[in-house]
Amino acid sequence: MKLFFSVFRWGPGLCCAVLAALGATAARADGMVPDTSVVIVNEADGEASVSVTNTDNKLALLHVTLEDIPEDKNTLLFVTPPLTRVEASKSQLVRFILQTGEPLKTQRLKRVIFEGMPAQRDPAKAGRAQVGVTVRQNLPVIIHPKGLAPNRTPWLGLTWTLKADQLSVHNPTSYVVRMAQELQLMPGNGAAMLPRTYVLPGETLTVTASSSGATRVRLQPATVYGFAVTAHDAPITL
Repeated sequence: MKLFFSVFRWGPGLCCAVLAALGATAARADGMVPDTSVVIVNEADGEASVSVTNTDNKLALLHVTLEDIPEDKNTLLFVTPPLTRVEASKSQLVRFILQTGEPLKTQRLKRVIFEGMPAQRDPAKAGRAQVGVTVRQNLPVIIHPKGLAPNRTPWLGLTWTLKADQLSVHNPTSYVVRMAQELQLMPGNGAAMLPRTYVLPGETLTVTASSSGATRVRLQPATVYGFAVTAHDAPITL
């Protein structure tokens, strides 16, 4: 009998998994590592490619799955190949092909999971219980409209308002804005917590804030590739 557990990795530095001790049972990880921390598909190109390397010392299967975010269920992409064999230390090119019925007006956000799975049972351990750990790399996919200029600081376009104890952030831009969920309200020690790490184009998020007299909000934005940059203080409209 062979059991498998999955470990999710949400980009650089965001792997959060704890495995309990399993007695004398052996466990091993099979890692498929993409060459990027985010997949960017430009509408002008119609597709994008990512190289994924099998870091395990054995042949493994690479399984690629696209996931919709809850706010956007439209099917915009397909991947090829969705399942393939990758030799140890070798790489596989995965293509993301855009399929839209009409031109895009704003950036769109999806997610992709790269999962490595053992290709076959270890014959040396035949008849023994085995536990395998498959490592899943879960990355964002940003689909960029044709004709939309690149923007390295999209968080500067956000607008913030505070009424009573309700803090709202509105994204009037065409860009997906990524940031940490924790917010600091100033002056004072006020705080707020966003429900997620992104604000979509045209979207408004409203959360409860612990400071009604704040005039600025400090946020920790992230680049398009998910790396944190210097904290940004944005004015609040009362």
